[in-house]
Amino acid sequence: MTSSPVTLDGRGSRIAQHEYDALLGEVTRWVRGPGEEWADRIEQTGTVPAELFDELKTHGYLSMAAPPELGGRGLSFPQWMGLMEVFSRSHASIRMLVHVLNGTWRAINPHVTAEQRDRFVRPMVAGDLLAAFTLTEPGNGTGADLTCTVRCEGDVYLLNGRKHLITFGVSCDVWLLFARLAGTTGKDGVVALLVDRHAPGVQVDDTSQTMGVRGTDHASLTFTDTPVPVDRRVGAEGDGLAIALGGFLTPSRISVAMSCVGLAERAQELAVEYATSRVTFGKPIAARQAIAFMIAENEADIQAAKQLVLHAAREWEADAADAATLSSMAKMTAVDMLTRVTDKALQVHGGVGYWKTSTIERVYRDARAQRFEEGTNEIQKTVVARDVFAKARERKSL
Repeated sequence: MTSSPVTLDGRGSRIAQHEYDALLGEVTRWVRGPGEEWADRIEQTGTVPAELFDELKTHGYLSMAAPPELGGRGLSFPQWMGLMEVFSRSHASIRMLVHVLNGTWRAINPHVTAEQRDRFVRPMVAGDLLAAFTLTEPGNGTGADLTCTVRCEGDVYLLNGRKHLITFGVSCDVWLLFARLAGTTGKDGVVALLVDRHAPGVQVDDTSQTMGVRGTDHASLTFTDTPVPVDRRVGAEGDGLAIALGGFLTPSRISVAMSCVGLAERAQELAVEYATSRVTFGKPIAARQAIAFMIAENEADIQAAKQLVLHAAREWEADAADAATLSSMAKMTAVDMLTRVTDKALQVHGGVGYWKTSTIERVYRDARAQRFEEGTNEIQKTVVARDVFAKARERKSL
């Protein structure tokens, strides 16, 4: 069921409220039940089992945000954010899977040919093809200063350069990779390519030993004259940066911001449970003003960030001009909130929270990743400040 025409990035799709409420309840039960069991297994083994991926796929949790015509569930973006909030209370690798699989298709679908849509987009939505977003490079930022290059020889691009911090870069089927045409500068020379994971001339270094988000693999990639067929280019030459920033990063930053909200809610839940059960001098520590004030501050912090994230989600769905700036505002606000909340939640637990036997220890480690996922807070502040000053110049010129 849709309430308006659906765009190629999924805007306009929506399911009925009663259907959404039932789905929200289902996901909540899964996160609290099987999701916690999977979390324990991931922490023990350091890997995400293939059976978990299959279970998420079977439940349809990897294809909820896409419109029905692509094989998705057809949730609106704010509806999807409501479910992202719940998934983020689970293990960080579970959140990462549903976040990436429900978002990567959106970046390329407006730009692909009909043949590419059948070959790549529909399998992405179905969970049959895992695409790793491959933008970040070790020697520069993650924008128009890319140094990974391609040169065209006939019907093939030859790719050279390095990428790093690539989530799912080891286990993916394709890299959704951004490079520049050799000899060009600026955004107009950037191309988007779907590079086969097993293409020749690629060195894949597994860099998965991280502080948190255990189980999710990460890679450093080196390309040496790696051949990429021209028919695997997404959009036209010069469209790459728009695909990366507008098609993926803007909604993805909002999604990461909501993941901060969900994880903060989990930290708060654990803090409240501990504060009401831990007794000192004949009273639960929840009765101590110092503890109660930390809980109160956390609750207000979470709710304030959540409302900004939802506002950004609605503005992105409406294709508002300030959606990109709001996505950066939402992420930087939610990340700072998560840092404060998890720190206080761990403090409520005292020394007990420092041990790996406490769930809050895992939550505290996982929370650190969001501070650089989809761009550091310093990048988000740069985006917001640039917009503020641009608007000030416009007002001055009126």
